[in-house]
Amino acid sequence: MKNLAAYGLEETGLVEIPGTEYRVRESVLAPFEAFSKKALAAGFEIRVESAFRSFDRQLSIWNRKATGKLKLLDANGEPFLELPKDDEVLMRSILLWSALPGASRHHFGTELDVVDGKSVPEGYEVELTEEECNGMFAPFHRWLSEQILSNESFGFERVFVPGRGKIQPERWHISHRPSALELEKAFDPKTLRGIYENSDIALKSAILDNFDELMRDYVYSYFAER
Repeated sequence: MKNLAAYGLEETGLVEIPGTEYRVRESVLAPFEAFSKKALAAGFEIRVESAFRSFDRQLSIWNRKATGKLKLLDANGEPFLELPKDDEVLMRSILLWSALPGASRHHFGTELDVVDGKSVPEGYEVELTEEECNGMFAPFHRWLSEQILSNESFGFERVFVPGRGKIQPERWHISHRPSALELEKAFDPKTLRGIYENSDIALKSAILDNFDELMRDYVYSYFAER
């Protein structure tokens, strides 16, 4: 219950994507498999780099970035040479690329980070960066854009796009919008605030002092009905 408490959801209804270690909502699997089949016909192999992510997993990412145990990137995707000393500045720096625990769309089980597996060099570790999108994955992202713009992507869309909210654009992140819609409606910020008040989340005071603004700019801006 804790992992998805902010949405009023249990961590149920998840199924494994065949051949991977990743899980999605059951309603996402068939559209994803159909989209993957279409990609193969076009010469691409949709490879999943991330899907469902638990509250505890997101909390670990957040806390490690806040303490310098995990790499923190600036708006240009370059590592910070030194962590910001001001808690609010550090909080907003983490939010450039990482969601607040309980406010990550990956909790829905409707979101996927994807690349073209055929374009990954042997031994290369994918980092999910704009440099990759403009380089080895450029043909894949052009194709993906075409499918989304023509409404031929089986319900998958990008949500982190320029001009929307304050999260950096992420071309690799796609959302199955029909499945995500009901989960967006279930989002309960009051419950989430209570979780923060009783958790060991780093930068707690900065988060609570700016809570309403954070919900507006980093959560609601990306909902389909907003």
